[in-house]
Amino acid sequence: MHQQILPEVIQMILRNIAAKTFLYAFLIIIAILMIYPFIWAITSSFKTNSQMFNGSVFDLIPRPFHFDNYVRAWTLLPYHRFLLNSLFICLIVPTTAIFISSLAAYSFARLRFKGRDIIFIALLGVMMIPGHITLIPNYVLMRMFGWINEYKAIIIPSIFQASMVFNMFFMRQFFLSIPKDLDEAGIIDGCSRFGVWWKIIMPNARPAIATIAIMSFVSDWNMFLWPLIVMNDYLKMPIQVGVSYFKANAMANGDWGVMMAATTMAIVPLIIMFLLVQKIFIKSMLNSGLGGR
Repeated sequence: MHQQILPEVIQMILRNIAAKTFLYAFLIIIAILMIYPFIWAITSSFKTNSQMFNGSVFDLIPRPFHFDNYVRAWTLLPYHRFLLNSLFICLIVPTTAIFISSLAAYSFARLRFKGRDIIFIALLGVMMIPGHITLIPNYVLMRMFGWINEYKAIIIPSIFQASMVFNMFFMRQFFLSIPKDLDEAGIIDGCSRFGVWWKIIMPNARPAIATIAIMSFVSDWNMFLWPLIVMNDYLKMPIQVGVSYFKANAMANGDWGVMMAATTMAIVPLIIMFLLVQKIFIKSMLNSGLGGR
């Protein structure tokens, strides 16, 4: 009997090994296809135009490394201003958005008031409206307020865009997973509702806060169309609009290596940030839907 069972066990193990090998090979191929354009862009930033276009697309190693592209990208246009503008926007917008959306999320998760569910559903409906539909109304508002070519024309609409509703929904789901006993204990100890939110809920919601901060940072860092519409002074433009100037220069003068260098400097901060906080991001995404009412 043991002699009959042993071959079946071996066959089952071999089938599992073959299935996992095929799955991992498939995932590796997909990962390479997705990441290859980024690797090509980074390596091309160290090449001259002749190396970039006369060589093979699979030859990723520059011979030799051409660092002058980064020097020219930094000096050809005020690249440092583009970086500072994006950092300024990416610090104010996510911070303010987290503060407002967390207060709204706490209200919908913990407080009971008339029309709460109807208001919540109505807010979720805002997420279904394409952002491009609001471009013209928002521009008209900015012109009426006299905010054209001002930083607040970028910051204020970016805070109250549709992603604010998603942030609220995401944090509400996370707040629902926090036991209500903690709220009651805080109220018994003399905390107000605001004190419960600040001293109890927010410290326990750090993974959700980190996730919202990452997503908001990436979204604001990649902002392009809206600043291009409301800004006239290119010294106030964020990084992505600044990179578009390098594209125009490359098409006019053939400085493709400089454009690749500017693009690399624009995407590397996002890659580094995600690599540093990917565990928190994944953990929060897995736990965000586990809350109960």
